[in-house]
Parts: sequence; structure tokens; C-alpha cells
Amino acid sequence: MLPKDPIILFSYVNTKLRDEYSSLEELCASEDVDKETLLETLEAVGFTYQPTTNQFS
Repeated sequence: MLPKDPIILFSYVNTKLRDEYSSLEELCASEDVDKETLLETLEAVGFTYQPTTNQFS
């Protein structure tokens, strides 16, 4: 289960992307998370996914 707080979610997701998953799609499939919802949640607090670096910034 992913953290609800968007700032903690940002840190959690970036750590998972860095350490365990080669793409956002892989993370979402493995964690059973809707990609669009995750993107919207993090974009609402100013973070966007950067596919070239595989992280939110």
C-alpha cells in the first residue's frame, strides 16, 4: 500500500523507482497502482515524472 501523504508518496515512489523498478509502468503493475491516479496525485503538489531519469522531480 502506498503512502497517502503526497510528500511521503513522492519520496517512497522515487526510492522504489531508484532501487527496484526500471519504469513507472513496472512499479504501478507490481504495486497494483493506477498510473494516472499516481501521476495526478504527485502533479497536484508540483512533481512530474521524468522518464529519462525514471524519477519524479
